Amino acid sequence: MVTSSLPATKQPLCENDLSSTTSARKSRRTFSRLKGKTFVVKLGGSALEHQRTVIQDCICLHALGASIVLVHGGGPVINEWLTKLHVPIRFEHGLRVTDAQTLEIVRMVLCGQINQELVAMATQLGGDAVGLCGTDGNIVRGHIADESLGFVGEIDAIHPMLVRQVLDDGYIPIIAPLGLGPDGSSLNMNADLVASRLAAALQASRLTFLSDIDGIYGSDGSLISEMNEAEAHTLIERGVIKDGMIPKVNACLHALEDVPCVQIANGCTSHVLLHTLEDLPLGTKFVR
Repeated sequence: MVTSSLPATKQPLCENDLSSTTSARKSRRTFSRLKGKTFVVKLGGSALEHQRTVIQDCICLHALGASIVLVHGGGPVINEWLTKLHVPIRFEHGLRVTDAQTLEIVRMVLCGQINQELVAMATQLGGDAVGLCGTDGNIVRGHIADESLGFVGEIDAIHPMLVRQVLDDGYIPIIAPLGLGPDGSSLNMNADLVASRLAAALQASRLTFLSDIDGIYGSDGSLISEMNEAEAHTLIERGVIKDGMIPKVNACLHALEDVPCVQIANGCTSHVLLHTLEDLPLGTKFVR
C-alpha cells in the first residue's frame, strides 16, 4: 500500500491556497472535514489551458485527506488535430459524430496526449497521479446507441474497482473518457456522463464540472445559482440550454440521484475547487 503526501516543498502551496480563499480559520475548519470523502472532478477540454491551478487544487485536497478522481475532456484539442489532418468535424445534439478515422484521433489525443500531460504536470507539482483510460480494467462498458453518431458509446455499466484500488494506493486517478464496446472495440464516451456515472459508482460526496463558463444562464442572461430537475428540463425545452450543455446538464441531473452535491463552475477561475468547497456563490448548483 502506498501512502501519498505532498513533498515538504509543496506543502506551503496548499497552506497558502487555503489562507487566500477566506479567513484562514474558516478555511481550516472547512477543509478539516475532507478526510475520507471522495470528490470527482470533470475538467472540460475548454478549461484545459487552466489545468495547472486545477491540478494544484486536486493535489492540495488529496494532501488534506480527500480521495480525488479527475476525469478530463479534450474537445478543442481533438478539433485542432482533426483540422490539421483535414478530417471533417460534426456534432449532433452536442455529441461528436465519430467515424473510424475520427475515433483513432480521439484515442490519440485523449490517451496519448492530454492524459499523459496531466499526469506529468501532477507529478511535477509534487502529486502522485496515475493515468487511466475508461477501457482499462473494464471501467466503462457501453454500446453504440445511435448508428448515425458512429463510434459514440452509451454507458451500460461502470466498474470502479480499478479506480478504487488506485485511490486506496494513495494516487489520484486521471481518467480519459473512452469505453469498451461488447466486441472489445473502443468507444468515444461523453466525458460529462462518464464523470457522472463514475461519481455515482464511487458514492462520491461531490461532483464538480469545470468548464469555460460560470454556470447555467437563464433566458434573461443572468447566472442561475441553483437549479432543480424540473427547471432544467424547462430550459432545455425552451432552447435556453442547448447544444453541448444538454448532455452536461443531463449528466448533472443523473448524478444528483446518488451524489449529494453537483455543481458546474468556471475552471478558468483561479483555485475554483477550493472556493466551491467553501460554499462561495460560484457557478450553478443542482438541487433535488
